[in-house]
Amino acid sequence: MKKIIYLAIGFLFIACGTKEQVKTESDISDISVKEFTKFKVLDSENIENQTIWSSLDTEMVDFPETEYERLKPYILEKNILELHKSRVQGIFTYEKLVKFYLYRIKKYDRNNELSLNAVIRINPNIIAEAKQKDQEFFNKRLKPLIFGMPILLKDNINTKNMPTTAGAVALKDNYTKDAFIVQRLKQEGALILGKANLSEWAYFFCGDCPSGYSAIGGQTLNPYGRKTIDTGGSSSGSGVSVAANFAVAAVGTETAGSILSPASQNSVVGLKPTIGLLSRSGIVPISSTLDTPGPMTKNVIDNAILLATLFGYDASDPKSKNPKWTKHYYFTDIKSGNVSLKGKRFGAFTRLLKDTLYIEAINILKQQGAIIVEIEEEKINLPKFINLLNLDMQKDLPAYFENYASKELSYTSVQDIIDFNKKDSLKTMPYGQKLFYGIVNDKANKKELKDLKKVLYDNGKSYFDIPMKEHNLDGVLSINNYHAAFAAVAEYPALTVPMGYTNKGEPKGLTFIGKPFTEKNLLEFAYVYEQASKKRKAPKNYN
Repeated sequence: MKKIIYLAIGFLFIACGTKEQVKTESDISDISVKEFTKFKVLDSENIENQTIWSSLDTEMVDFPETEYERLKPYILEKNILELHKSRVQGIFTYEKLVKFYLYRIKKYDRNNELSLNAVIRINPNIIAEAKQKDQEFFNKRLKPLIFGMPILLKDNINTKNMPTTAGAVALKDNYTKDAFIVQRLKQEGALILGKANLSEWAYFFCGDCPSGYSAIGGQTLNPYGRKTIDTGGSSSGSGVSVAANFAVAAVGTETAGSILSPASQNSVVGLKPTIGLLSRSGIVPISSTLDTPGPMTKNVIDNAILLATLFGYDASDPKSKNPKWTKHYYFTDIKSGNVSLKGKRFGAFTRLLKDTLYIEAINILKQQGAIIVEIEEEKINLPKFINLLNLDMQKDLPAYFENYASKELSYTSVQDIIDFNKKDSLKTMPYGQKLFYGIVNDKANKKELKDLKKVLYDNGKSYFDIPMKEHNLDGVLSINNYHAAFAAVAEYPALTVPMGYTNKGEPKGLTFIGKPFTEKNLLEFAYVYEQASKKRKAPKNYN
């Protein structure tokens, strides 16, 4: 049997399957990973290295390899607290920090034997912005922890000085205003380093393409195994960039698995928050019901710091919530070490107890005082899950075009994108656009869509709530994105943290799932596990 890894908007009902499955109304084989080593396209035909670097080459002449080597011990694999300490000590400036990451991206990302194709575009003003942060550093105002930290954004998140493409040629000139979460990052002093590659249209486009492919960015590759280990998707460039130390952290987006999958596949920490905790305004959508951005980082404390920066009430997002927490809420206890697993109760799915890494992770949790309860999965399915995505995108993409896209674009519907791609199919859709055809062909009235949403929401909640209530659980333990779709429709948060590597070196993540708005708890659980297990290893060819 060939293992099928469900990613991006995909999910697992069972751990393994065959490609000869009988199709049902819940079948998701069209959005699962295919034979990903058989690439039709590797390097992008729509961007070139000189395009990315033309505005920055002259500003990098004063950053030689000797300076890069000097800074490596102070930057590679370091968390935000450690980077701040080095900045205060004068080991580097924010300008030097930015140039270090730019040097690595240029060295490793494109057109060489180690290329990863993880970054689509660099902020043309990034060095000037870093110099400005250096000037502001010594004024008396207390700086947020994210201040001066270079962050990459998945390229479906709007930014005002770089186009937002969703990986699609149709959007190559989509110049916009900053998304709400980008405004939050800038308000707290973060530096937007550039845009990360992704599975095109967040993997809800072709159906037959490898994860991590976009027409704009080319094929993203996994630093733990180029062309042999899947990147996961759709936030593939975000996950790969963090794993390869191309930025301090990245922001991804998820509908059902798009953060959890690439985070676990690239041995980084990824959080899919409760729907409504983070704004979705100014993000190219799939589903206004399920979409959310989320932080992707090398370690848990950076994830908490980035989440604390991103959250905030957005009146233009109808699902946005307004928690009254301070911006220190998520990381204060982690930073002080005031966290514990003693007496915490977690459900472990019996079906997953065949996985040796999962068993080892459970034993580590037990050693830290956690109580593990073996649970059976509820016999609940998610009927017409794909139909929900189709029906939402029918209305949500036109709404994005109307309210958040460049006014120079003439698109008003999914059909407009289909028609654009037909003009030069080899350049715009070498793997086809099967899922887009599914979107335009799906039909339902408002009541049918409302009823469908309720069934999926109720089923997702029951899947977790029944065992959590019966066993008084603080959370449920999964692997990678195996239960991402259930968490998505229930609107529950999920956090994955590295738990080791298979015999062939493929990373896996231990995934904590909890009740809505328990992100602080999940981060603290994951932090204790992370510190006790210390499973993350940097990819060896990128040190």
